[in-house]
Amino acid sequence: MSSDYNPPTDPLEILHEDDSLLVVNKPSGLLSVPGKGEQLSDCLLARVQIAFPMALLVHRLDRDTSGVMVFAMSPHAQRHLGLQFERRHTKKTYVARVWGEMTQKTGTVDLPLIVDWPNRPLQMVDHENGKPALTDFRVMRTGKGESRVRLYPHTGRSHQLRVHMKELGHPILGDPFYATGEARDYPRLMLHSETLQLRHPNGGRGERFTAKAPF
Repeated sequence: MSSDYNPPTDPLEILHEDDSLLVVNKPSGLLSVPGKGEQLSDCLLARVQIAFPMALLVHRLDRDTSGVMVFAMSPHAQRHLGLQFERRHTKKTYVARVWGEMTQKTGTVDLPLIVDWPNRPLQMVDHENGKPALTDFRVMRTGKGESRVRLYPHTGRSHQLRVHMKELGHPILGDPFYATGEARDYPRLMLHSETLQLRHPNGGRGERFTAKAPF
């Protein structure tokens, strides 16, 4: 990954800012946190902390996934938000373009995942040793050999949506890990974190943040 890391230089797109929360729209191609080595030091966390030195990490998105990402603006907010993610009290919606025209319009993928050690960071389905992974899907439209879907993960496993769609026979377009042939030949991974619902760390009111998919 290090040799071809050429992150975008878009300015930060702030979706929301207050004393507890900072919500940004992460671009595709930018690491959420630093990788190993100086060449992978540029990441969303570093860029955010230049403008907001108090910002703290809460969760992350894959390098190639774009969309809504929240940072905490205090240790209290970080603990509060971290527990919400850990206890699955947050709700996330993703938009994806996938290979093939899906005939099943709604459904659930329930396939446990584990890291594929010889090929890490790839993940794979493992019914004996994998951790539970659950994704609901709803097809928005189909045509021209592809489908546009909304994905609703109930768990937050690494590469969960990417592996689950591949296992359905509909890999996400532009996925460098799980798509092959023509499905891989796209300028980016066609996966975007569209909405994030959570409780505000200061007072507990429900919040919903949205970033429209750029594809």
